[in-house]
Amino acid sequence: MRQVIREALVRAAPALLVCVLAAPLGAQGPPAGAPAAAGLASDRLARLDAAFRDAVADGKIAGAVVFVARGGRTADLEAVGWLDAEKKIPMLKDAIFRIASMSKAVTTVAALMLVEEGRLTLDAPVSRYVPAFAKTTVLVPARKDAPPGTPPRIEAAKRPITLRDLMTHTAGISYGSGALEERYKAAGAWWWYLADKDETLESFVDRLATLPFEAQPGERFVYGFSTDVLGRVVEVVSGQSLDAFLESRIFRPLRMPDTSFFLPPGKRARLATVYGLSESGKLERAPEKGHAGQGDYVDGPRRCFSGGAGLLSTAADYGRFLQMLLNGGVLDGVRLLSPKTVALATSNHVGALYDDGRLGFGLGFEVTERLGPAGRLDTPGAFGWGSAYYPRYFVDPQEKIVALFLTQLIPARDYDLHKRFRTLVYQSIVGGPP
Repeated sequence: MRQVIREALVRAAPALLVCVLAAPLGAQGPPAGAPAAAGLASDRLARLDAAFRDAVADGKIAGAVVFVARGGRTADLEAVGWLDAEKKIPMLKDAIFRIASMSKAVTTVAALMLVEEGRLTLDAPVSRYVPAFAKTTVLVPARKDAPPGTPPRIEAAKRPITLRDLMTHTAGISYGSGALEERYKAAGAWWWYLADKDETLESFVDRLATLPFEAQPGERFVYGFSTDVLGRVVEVVSGQSLDAFLESRIFRPLRMPDTSFFLPPGKRARLATVYGLSESGKLERAPEKGHAGQGDYVDGPRRCFSGGAGLLSTAADYGRFLQMLLNGGVLDGVRLLSPKTVALATSNHVGALYDDGRLGFGLGFEVTERLGPAGRLDTPGAFGWGSAYYPRYFVDPQEKIVALFLTQLIPARDYDLHKRFRTLVYQSIVGGPP
């Protein structure tokens, strides 16, 4: 695969350059501006794009789109590599990517909009909206001093799960890993991928509520289906399916035409191909089906709207969404949230439960509180997250930075480009924001 990509890049360089420079955007992103005008050094910002080109040439990713904006102006929007390496289709600036857990931010914003309307409260029990959650259970491992072979036990939750628990991933709801895997697989609720399910979100969430969870509410940070449950709450309170609510209340107002749960067949040609790294580090095309495959986003059942991991989007679309958050909840005259709500969402709500206290976690976002414990180029108040398909984003209100990259790499093994991405963006800052 590596040699194929290198040779193909050389053969297609002219066409690739034209595509990168001229590809239209599905949404109108922030206006372009010279990096210097945004306080970014052009030669330093070039290191960012070079890292992604090198990743393509080294056979670690097939292609990517990189996006950096500062002060509301796009400083870098670059498409590198291949949309489909085998078919020699160059990457497009308006390529559509599966964004998996980057969906969580969108669903959380939807719920916060309902909080602002007085239709939800953060500390309300989930069971008020989803009765199946009235009595939840937890799988408790055997004590360390128990005889060998002592099985875990199931006990009742100590308190109701709240909406805040869902948003902060402290509800105890996992993706069914570890000791829960057998139960979750038997119930058709294992792992994050829901695009292939021929059932409604209501049906899935009600079944999930019957399974034991991994931890007691509020006691641990457990990453899993919490945001999918939150999406179901949005459906109940709004009276709309989650896809209809997001389209009418977020995507259309923010002019995000290429963000959706499932792809119209007419946009199939813009959907980036999924690749993965083998145990030996070789880039391989993913299979058609499965949570690590090309997926059911065009030809599948199109019924189960996963607010936790189901959306597709483009760099321009998601960049607009993040710019709205950076602006305190408003973009181009369209206000989704108040500045106070954005400030609450991007504050640490979990103490030291997340990342051993090195970083905090807010309502849907990882947040930076202190530079020393974070141990990376960063700014207090910055927030972000990523995706099972490898993309990452972060927003820095102090530096007025929105940065993200989109690619399709699962599994990524121990490849560290996502960590270098943040450093390469921050090292390009040489002046104040415009």
